[in-house]
Amino acid sequence: MKIIIAGAGAVGTHLAALLSKENQDIVLIDESPEKTAKLNNAGNYDLLTLNVPPTSIRGLKEAGVPHADLFIAVTPEETRNITCCMLAHTLGARKTVARVDNSEYMQTQYQEFFAKMGIDSLIYPESLAAQEIVEGLKRSWARQYWEVHDGALIMLGIKLRDRANILNAPLKELCRPGTPYHIVAIKRGYNTIIPGGNDELKLGDIAYFMTTKKYISYIREIVGKETYADVKNVMIMGGGRTSVHVANLKPDYMTMKIIEQSEERCLRLNELLEDDDIRIVQGDGRDTGLLIDEGIRDMQAFAALTPETETNILACLTAKRMGVRKTVAMVENMDYITMAEKLDIGTIINKKMIAASHIYQMMLDTDVANVKCLTIASADVAEFIAGEGSLVTKSIVRDLRLPQGVTLGGLVRDGVGHLIYGNTQIQAGDSVVVFSMSSLIKNLERYFCRSTSPINRIISSFSH
Repeated sequence: MKIIIAGAGAVGTHLAALLSKENQDIVLIDESPEKTAKLNNAGNYDLLTLNVPPTSIRGLKEAGVPHADLFIAVTPEETRNITCCMLAHTLGARKTVARVDNSEYMQTQYQEFFAKMGIDSLIYPESLAAQEIVEGLKRSWARQYWEVHDGALIMLGIKLRDRANILNAPLKELCRPGTPYHIVAIKRGYNTIIPGGNDELKLGDIAYFMTTKKYISYIREIVGKETYADVKNVMIMGGGRTSVHVANLKPDYMTMKIIEQSEERCLRLNELLEDDDIRIVQGDGRDTGLLIDEGIRDMQAFAALTPETETNILACLTAKRMGVRKTVAMVENMDYITMAEKLDIGTIINKKMIAASHIYQMMLDTDVANVKCLTIASADVAEFIAGEGSLVTKSIVRDLRLPQGVTLGGLVRDGVGHLIYGNTQIQAGDSVVVFSMSSLIKNLERYFCRSTSPINRIISSFSH
């Protein structure tokens, strides 16, 4: 597949690095030689960089846009992304994706409008990040929460403390047929494990559970988190777009304080956020005296959402020392993600990875409905549709000989979620949730492809 990425900023560079591992024909274009040089100097990415303006017709032709299967525009400028997607579509690119900064564009009523302009999908990282933050606040005892098919299946990422009663036992004893959960991945220190039956859960692990809504409270109990108080009072440091979206998405029972240093931005926040349960405070969130005066000791959660990764990590550590149990840090520097997790920061938000997980599915050949890169684990989770006559339907799961580092977490059949065991028989049309080490997702296409379908086709629909 030929994929062209316009914009060698944080998102574009991360996408290029991610997709280049899939043996695709990747071209990254940007006007700045300094930006593209970072990838070129790394020397371990299989891609071509080209220093041309993304809105130059000549430059787009030189990059091979007329023959592109997928064109992704992720420059910092929204209007530029829209423009170069329109140009790419007109030149012959089969599918286009644009990063935008306006939440209005994401409304369902405008999908057809943008499709007529030649833009197949829009990505709004700040809104996606806000959704994850709010979900994390609503379930503060979990590190990650993900719904499949409107909640038919649930994935939970949970840090295991000494109160958990599932430690130090082989998974083949914990996850027997009929058990209402599967352990589908384990994050242990710097390592990610797609576990087998002989693996055990250890103190300090982050365990990823696949289950159904009916058993969420049961899992909360066995991991020793049933006494954790629900989050009702939240303090946010930083008044950027992500914070605004978090405030707009918060449930009615939550109150929020947003601490923002800029007086001008505080005035703007007061205009944007008219909810009586949201208070705007001008000040420096790094000032511990200010935090105490504003009642941080009475908060159940603290979210540091400034553009500065180091500031966010330090602020969360300060909040923890002051007794706040749930912390959320925006960590844009990829090198700091594992360190932040080891420092016991509750939820780590990386907009680059969130955007990548939404775009990554567009280069997969099979009918993938969802792909989510686990932020604190080197793993992917994808939802595949089993094709008629596909390999995955030929025998029960234990006889499929799946690659090492891959596990099937659950399936949705006729709208009902089911966990997958060794004797499970997958049927055509089942939506199967697959966990794998990063870079292995592509290898699973041959198991799910319809027997009459070509392997090198692009998925026909894109989710926002």
